[in-house]
Amino acid sequence: MIKILVTGANGQLGSEIQDIKSEFPDYSFLFTDVDTLDITDAKALQSAISKFKPDIVINCAAYTAVDKAETDKNLADLINVNAPELLALACDKNNAVLMHVSTDYVFDGKSYKPYAETDHPKPAGYYAKTKLDGENEIQLNSARSVIIRTSWLYSSFGKNFVKTILHYARERGKLNVVYDQVGSPTYARDLALTMLKIAPNVLKINKHEIFHYANEGAVSWYDFAQSIVELAGIPCEIQAIESRDYPTPAPRPHYSVLNKNKIKTTFGISIPFWRDSLKSCLEKLEQIH
Repeated sequence: MIKILVTGANGQLGSEIQDIKSEFPDYSFLFTDVDTLDITDAKALQSAISKFKPDIVINCAAYTAVDKAETDKNLADLINVNAPELLALACDKNNAVLMHVSTDYVFDGKSYKPYAETDHPKPAGYYAKTKLDGENEIQLNSARSVIIRTSWLYSSFGKNFVKTILHYARERGKLNVVYDQVGSPTYARDLALTMLKIAPNVLKINKHEIFHYANEGAVSWYDFAQSIVELAGIPCEIQAIESRDYPTPAPRPHYSVLNKNKIKTTFGISIPFWRDSLKSCLEKLEQIH
């Protein structure tokens, strides 16, 4: 029996893990969120981890308001930097492996080829900086960890780009979406399945490892939006605009495709194509409504 404690369990990724837990009868789960476990509280963390004695702690909690982080720096630091540090310390003390979720934003997006784990991070905005700082704190404060960087996460749970496009496409019939930012949309359910599938192998890791995971393929936000309305059967005109036509407080990477060879070869996994996964998510949303 593998014991897994999940933080941020009510977010997109945490909710997907909860949704698929029955597929893993050999695992015992403890799902926590801010109302049941404050991961910025060292004592509370230490108590919860020493009591449950997890083999793995999956940290799905994060401050993800990219633009808000530019002004809300203290809270972004608290959740994205301090909390991972405290989690790493508590895991290290209790011989648990911390599996932490990070982001493509640790790169500035000025590359022309998919980013590998060995590429030098260069965060552009404050949110991006906190996510990289969080990675570094984990590696400084524990003997072993697994950091998984992902990109453009969406789900049938929570707030995300897919749901936003569906909402406004039905409401307006015409939308402007940037075409000069390219990345890989990632269905949180695919990531959740992968994290749980590789858990037994993660337990054998005795150092710090970073892996990249996103759905296969690469598109612009414009292409992604076009596919959402097309697959959902919504008559909506999507107009391509440049990033400069839609200024945001925080800079966005223009190219943040992740190279996933390492995770595929290390664990022998295959990753679904982004459009197939989008279709699955839209079908699930259809069932919910």
